[in-house]
Amino acid sequence: MTTLFDRYQLGRLTLPNRVVMAPMSRVRAAAGGLATSSMATYYAQRATAGLIVTEGVQPSVVGQSNPGTPGLHTDEQTASWRTVTDAVHINGGRIFAQIMHGGRVSHPDTTGHVPVGPSAVPAAGNVFTPSGPQPAPVPRALETAEVPEHAESYASAARRAVEAGFDGVELHGANGYLISQFLSSNANLRTDRYGGSVAGRIRFAVEAVTATVEAVGADRTGVRLSPGGGFWGVEETEVTEVYTALLTELARLGLAYVHLEATADEAVLSRLRHVWPGTLVMNPVLPMGPKQTGREDADRWLGLGADLISFGRGFIANPDLVERLRAGLPLAPVDEATYYQGGDAGYLTYPAYPYGA
Repeated sequence: MTTLFDRYQLGRLTLPNRVVMAPMSRVRAAAGGLATSSMATYYAQRATAGLIVTEGVQPSVVGQSNPGTPGLHTDEQTASWRTVTDAVHINGGRIFAQIMHGGRVSHPDTTGHVPVGPSAVPAAGNVFTPSGPQPAPVPRALETAEVPEHAESYASAARRAVEAGFDGVELHGANGYLISQFLSSNANLRTDRYGGSVAGRIRFAVEAVTATVEAVGADRTGVRLSPGGGFWGVEETEVTEVYTALLTELARLGLAYVHLEATADEAVLSRLRHVWPGTLVMNPVLPMGPKQTGREDADRWLGLGADLISFGRGFIANPDLVERLRAGLPLAPVDEATYYQGGDAGYLTYPAYPYGA
């Protein structure tokens, strides 16, 4: 029987366990989207995870969603990440960069640019800006000829990620950001080849992933998806059909993994597991929902066919989460007020369990 602590071969990487640190925004980057020494310490503290996936990293200026997030589109940003990847590797870990284009979930006060999206339909709710939350603006609908350059931006960032020492990249295709917007039935009202039919709505995702595979290799490329998720006002019709078609196309590429969130019911997710022939990373509970992923959730999904299990909030307050799960030790509570406040408090200040004390 598969356990959470068995080894797993992920492409060229041998993972010592099946625990994945899920991507989580912590908005601790320096001015100019640079990674910092504190970020290096944060990820190195959690290097016992089988695999770390970083917070979302913008692939371009217009792709930035929130202030205080890091980038991978300048030489300075690329060089700054080397401290992070070196620290993780020295501590025995493996790390993928999550590449995240925010699309319409952005604001001119953050980037200096009007956000772009598949259609001129604003996200629901307020977005973060340097001066505080503001209503999401109406994005500029991308012209058909512009769409490929935004798909290519993921590949360009992936090249920089490998140059910076990352073991691979995960494209953020979930949670209402740009790829998710193209998959949507209410954010994507296009009538060209990137909209309308199921084949049209998945086209941008397939092109972005294909470009990344061509840039850095399939074994260095994963993608995160949230089937049926309603983040930032995104709605999706034909969820099973859309994601079955998407995974069928992606299966031809031989990706390192697909990372699914528990945003649809178990029957839909189980069907998608059967459609997807490769490695499946499963995030067993709704992101930012009332419950955190626990050992029972992990074991259940390993039994349902997942290969790796991602844990989000548990890793914030428990840098030694793998050992706590292995030993059945209590998990420290997280201080939600420090999620995005900046600084090292609530970032580097959570201790390991006092083993043997």
